[in-house]
Amino acid sequence: MSQRHRSPEAAPPPPKMDLRAHAHNERHRINSELQAVAAQVSAGYEPEDVHEPGRAWVPLHHHDAEKAKAHSGKTSTKHWKMKMWKRRTSVRQAKAQAIRLAGE
Repeated sequence: MSQRHRSPEAAPPPPKMDLRAHAHNERHRINSELQAVAAQVSAGYEPEDVHEPGRAWVPLHHHDAEKAKAHSGKTSTKHWKMKMWKRRTSVRQAKAQAIRLAGE
């Protein structure tokens, strides 16, 4: 397997299952707190006096922010404009045509 994108000082990312579970728990916490806020407001509290919950946890993003800012001005080649994509599409069309002819 290629080691091109791996550096010895970079720590491996946490497993995706853990990230998804953490994100799910955070969404559940925020929704529960928002329901509590709604209940307080409907009970008569002023909306300005009630503490609104925020996102305390945000998952790590794949790209570095500095790298993303530097790359934002560049245009990337769309995958459907690449030769590989065109070749795959033409093979798929030829196969469909052959099946149609065989069915007749």
